[in-house]
Amino acid sequence: MKFKKLAQASLLISMSAISLYGHSLGYNSADEELTKVVNAGDKINKTANASQKKVDNISEQIQSKLQQFKVVNKEIDGLNVYNRQMQAQLNNQLIELEQLATSMEQVSIIERQISPLMARMIDTLVSFVSLDVPFLPEERNKRTADLQKLLEQADVSVAEKFRRVLEAYQVEVDYGRTIEVYSGTQIIDGVERDVDFLRIGRVSFVYQSRDGQKMGMWEQQSQSWKPLPADYRSDINKAMRIARKQLAPDLIIVPIAQDSAE
Repeated sequence: MKFKKLAQASLLISMSAISLYGHSLGYNSADEELTKVVNAGDKINKTANASQKKVDNISEQIQSKLQQFKVVNKEIDGLNVYNRQMQAQLNNQLIELEQLATSMEQVSIIERQISPLMARMIDTLVSFVSLDVPFLPEERNKRTADLQKLLEQADVSVAEKFRRVLEAYQVEVDYGRTIEVYSGTQIIDGVERDVDFLRIGRVSFVYQSRDGQKMGMWEQQSQSWKPLPADYRSDINKAMRIARKQLAPDLIIVPIAQDSAE
C-alpha cells in the first residue's frame, strides 16, 4: 500500500516535472517568436527609412528639375523676344543694303554731275572776288587758285572737293558780317607806304597811314581809292581798336561806298 502511494507520488512528481518542462519549453518558444517579430519590425523600419530617404531624394531632384525647367522657360521667352528684335533689325538692315546698292549704282552718275557743278562754282567765285571790294587780295586769290588745282587732283574724293568749295563760299559770306583790320602797303601820292586797312563787312573799306596823316576810302563804283578828310580820323581809330578787340563794340561813323549801301 505504501509502495503504491510512493509510486503515485513518484508519478505525480514526474508529471509535474514534465509539466514544468513543457511550460519552460513554451516560454522559450514565445521569446524566440517575439525576437523574430522584433527583428522583422526593425528590418521593416530600416527598409521604410531607406525608402523614405529615396523618396525625399527623388522629391528634391524633382523640385530642382522643376526650378531648372522654370529658369530655362524664362530664358527661352527672353531669347524669343531677342530673336524677334534681331529679326526686325536684320530686316531693316536688308532694306538699307538694298538702298545702298541702289545709291552705289548712282554714284558714278552723281560724280559726273557734281564735278561740272564745282567747276562752275569755282569760276563764279573767281569772278566774284575780282569784282568785289579788294580786301585781302592775295589770300582770296590764293584760295580760289588752290580750289582750281584741287579739282584736278585724282587722289582727293569728290566729297572732300565739294566740302572745300562750300567752305570757300562760307568764308566769303562771313566777310560780309565781320570787322577786320590788317597791315599792308598802299600807293599814296605815288609813294608806297605802310598802312592799316580797315574792313567793315563789305560796306566800308578804308586805309590809314601809320602816322595817321593819310586816309582813304575804296569807292566801288569808280574802282579807285579816294582820300578822306581828317574828320574821320577819330572814328577810324576807334573802329580799328574795336576790330583788334581793344575796345568793346560801339557806335562808329565811317564812310560808306554808295554801291555797298544800295
